[in-house]
Amino acid sequence: MSKDAILGAIRRGLKRGPLPADQAAMVEGRLARHPRHLIPARSRLPRAEQVALFIRNVEKEFGTVERIPDLAAVPAAIGDYLAAQNLPARLVIAPHPELQGLDWSARPMLEVEARRARDGDQVSLQHAWAGVAETGTLFFPSDATRPTTLNLLPDTEIVLLRASAIVGAYEEAWDRLRAERRDALTGGFMPRNLMLVTGPSRSADIEQTLELGAHGPRRLHVLLVEDEPAPRLATPEEARAEAIAQPGGPAAPGD
Repeated sequence: MSKDAILGAIRRGLKRGPLPADQAAMVEGRLARHPRHLIPARSRLPRAEQVALFIRNVEKEFGTVERIPDLAAVPAAIGDYLAAQNLPARLVIAPHPELQGLDWSARPMLEVEARRARDGDQVSLQHAWAGVAETGTLFFPSDATRPTTLNLLPDTEIVLLRASAIVGAYEEAWDRLRAERRDALTGGFMPRNLMLVTGPSRSADIEQTLELGAHGPRRLHVLLVEDEPAPRLATPEEARAEAIAQPGGPAAPGD
């Protein structure tokens, strides 16, 4: 049913016709200049700190993150992760241009197939459109290059995310999404489906016992591509190593 048909049915139910011109202009103006919600102060940070906040929040929600220098490092990072988790060297990947353009020859033992997920697939590689630092959430707008099934069916989901795609707050992600999708009719439209993923699937509905993989993947592993010149913060391990290597300096911060 079209939007006009839905609105027409509502008008008939309210026993009224279209809005007068002044009221219609007021509504259109409010939609065009929608008020901003409160934006948490924790997301208003310099770039390096935003990226660090995103990583902390992913890990707080039982996900894992590996920082890699470029796309060429993806096959080796995936091969090492699958071996460490004792998982088969097979994965189904999103038919996204960045993933299909990867050179998998460095890890010839990996079996890679670009398609939607099916029952029995154990590992998927998905391409994230954006990450939100304030909660560690990944944005997956549905389209032909990001099949939604890759976020739901496999037990293990590996996600490729560019550091440049991390924003501080949700409002920034929505603004970017609207800016990318514009037409003369709507001025800015949403994809048919948009999945927001914060950590692996989990539930504590039964006796308050946390169960991972309740409604989707039990593992979420993010490969974060360092693709922007902004300086990154040292990890706690790097900070400790530097403090040990330079005795007499200030102590490394705790976790």
